[in-house]
Amino acid sequence: MATERPSPSADAAAPARARARLPAGLWARGFVSLLMDVSSEMIHSLLPVFMVTGLGASMLTVGLIEGAAEATALIVKVFSGAWSDWLGRRKPLAVLGYGMGAASKPLFALATTSGLVLAARLIDRVGKGMRGAPRDALVAELAAPEQRGAAYGLRQSLDTIGAFLGPLIAIGLMLLWANDFHAVFWVAVIPGVLSVALLLFGVREPEQPPGTKRVNPIRRDSLRQLQPAYWWVVGIGALFTLARFSEAFLVLRAQQGGLAIAWAPLVLIFMNVVYSVGAYPFGRLADRMSHRKLLAIGLAVLVVADVLLAAADRGPLLWAGIALWGLHMALTQGLLATMVADTSPAPLRGTAFGVFNLASGIALLVASGLAGLLWDRLGGASTFVAGAGVGALALVAIAAGRRTEANGS
Repeated sequence: MATERPSPSADAAAPARARARLPAGLWARGFVSLLMDVSSEMIHSLLPVFMVTGLGASMLTVGLIEGAAEATALIVKVFSGAWSDWLGRRKPLAVLGYGMGAASKPLFALATTSGLVLAARLIDRVGKGMRGAPRDALVAELAAPEQRGAAYGLRQSLDTIGAFLGPLIAIGLMLLWANDFHAVFWVAVIPGVLSVALLLFGVREPEQPPGTKRVNPIRRDSLRQLQPAYWWVVGIGALFTLARFSEAFLVLRAQQGGLAIAWAPLVLIFMNVVYSVGAYPFGRLADRMSHRKLLAIGLAVLVVADVLLAAADRGPLLWAGIALWGLHMALTQGLLATMVADTSPAPLRGTAFGVFNLASGIALLVASGLAGLLWDRLGGASTFVAGAGVGALALVAIAAGRRTEANGS
């Protein structure tokens, strides 16, 4: 089963191209993600605490809302990805998705019940799903094949800078405004609107080659073009997602250990600093080494993170677990996107990302729901023990796949 990074081209210029600067469109695209993440994470870093302390929601409710919201985003990617393949255009759907994300932000500021929070989260995540697969396919089309790891790493890095700037701003405003959740949520509207404007005017989609034929991507003969190597990536990606759950549980674990409400976003800031620093270097590394080995390293780091988070809800062990969680994200998130791009044909790349995220979305819904249930029934430590166990199973699956391939089975 061919799931490793494709062999380097015989073209002697390929190494030089791999070291070349990434196109300006990729940088603009990255800053679009950065701004939207600032907007989203100003809200999401406070949302679990807001729901539990402000709205009286249970941990199970938090888990189900988070799981349903994220799963919705990933499931919608199937349809947006296939739609972008059929249209032969990625940017219009990306603009629509970012627009929905920006439009959802005022609803959080108006929320006084868990039901309205759920509605806002679903609108926000439908928007994320609408833009997700076309965005990922657009990155692959803006970058040369030998730069894909670096391109996805850059996007993840800028995206994650926004993910820690958002909570940092939220902390400052919570301290300034005496824990006024609603006022902070109103401020989050501003970077969301700026993100949509930058995408509209700052990112140019590459022209399709003359004579490019559009096909129905969900026809049987089209889907047959997705090879076993791609389906292996889908399967291992879903298993990997079962091993992790919403980062809301990291925030709640720290709060369980006595972290003050105003400082709750510090958890996501710390995790995302590690993630953003590592994403681009590990993306470049993915262009040079075995994808399976790098994925296995990332899973091993996740298992250790879960063990540490199960062992402690405060002090050095807690923060070490949060740091390792961010490190595993840096190792694996851009890598999985690169693996999907490398194992799927260009005319079906949007569909390929959509199907991959459908499988991951179902896994995330199950994982987040079970995480909340375990927390309510057995305590916070049990949630992370279960995550470590599933992560270990995923490591076994990767090792078994490598042995099967080595034996020629």
